[in-house]
Amino acid sequence: MTATLVAEDVRRTYGETVALDGVSLTVDAGEVFALVGPNGAGKTTLVRALTGTTDADGSVELLGADPRDVDRERVGLLPQAFDPPARLTARELLDYYAGLYDEPRSVEAVLSDVGLADAADTWYENLSGGQQRRTCVGSALVNDPDLLFLDEPTTGIDPAGRRSLWDLLESLADGGTTIVLTTHDMAEAHRLADRVGLLADGRLVAADDPDTLVAEYGGESRLVVETDADPDALDLSYPAERAGDSLVVSDVPPEAIGEVVDALGAAGASYDALTWSEPDLEDVYLELASAAGEYGYRSEAGRPDRRDDGDRGAVVADAEGER
Repeated sequence: MTATLVAEDVRRTYGETVALDGVSLTVDAGEVFALVGPNGAGKTTLVRALTGTTDADGSVELLGADPRDVDRERVGLLPQAFDPPARLTARELLDYYAGLYDEPRSVEAVLSDVGLADAADTWYENLSGGQQRRTCVGSALVNDPDLLFLDEPTTGIDPAGRRSLWDLLESLADGGTTIVLTTHDMAEAHRLADRVGLLADGRLVAADDPDTLVAEYGGESRLVVETDADPDALDLSYPAERAGDSLVVSDVPPEAIGEVVDALGAAGASYDALTWSEPDLEDVYLELASAAGEYGYRSEAGRPDRRDDGDRGAVVADAEGER
């Protein structure tokens, strides 16, 4: 396939703070590449470096040209922080941005695409947070770009609106649009992305299709049983250990849950509840971020805790607000 984006050894520092530490990646035409990582990992700085809106060392090519020389008709960008005039309606805002291009899309079509047809004449300041974000997404679509950068596009959008936007992005990708997006939503990354890259401490520590990442880094399936049972007293074919008030049995296929229940019964142990789970992209995220030193904590069962601690490892803010 033809590469739409090629970045090699991209580096960016703010004083003594290293925001990007030699990032290299290639994104092919029509591919959706999702960039994930903790707050402060450098995702927004990387988007700015790739689009030429901040200086960086290394080399970047978009559509075969330097980011500052590429035909802007062919590139769409939704930054993480975007604050359009509040006393314009959604339609007026998209009309304005459409006027910046020679051959824009129909504003009415874009409003429909982002689910704002019924709120098109509402002032931006009176739109809900999710509607405001969808207006911003629309502003990046009016030029019908070949390459689309979206920095956390679904922030503040309700579940129904988020899924509608996912459908839209999938449709754009099916039509040949190359999409680079950042997100903290692992379900979003898994559904949309052909490949997911994890940025940690300014470095791209892994990049592959979501299922391959889960298979390589996600760990084992596990069965969590609320019980006082001693794992040494159970006749099990699977490794088990205590984790707080629960027993964690690892690498258990769903069809073998009955075997664990039978082993508990044979040992005279009761249980209150049991939960089986398989690894997902969130486990990959936590495992790789932890290995990269972003998070220095793990659960009693040996896996990273699933708790919101997104400010760990954050670097200092630059003049534009990047953390």
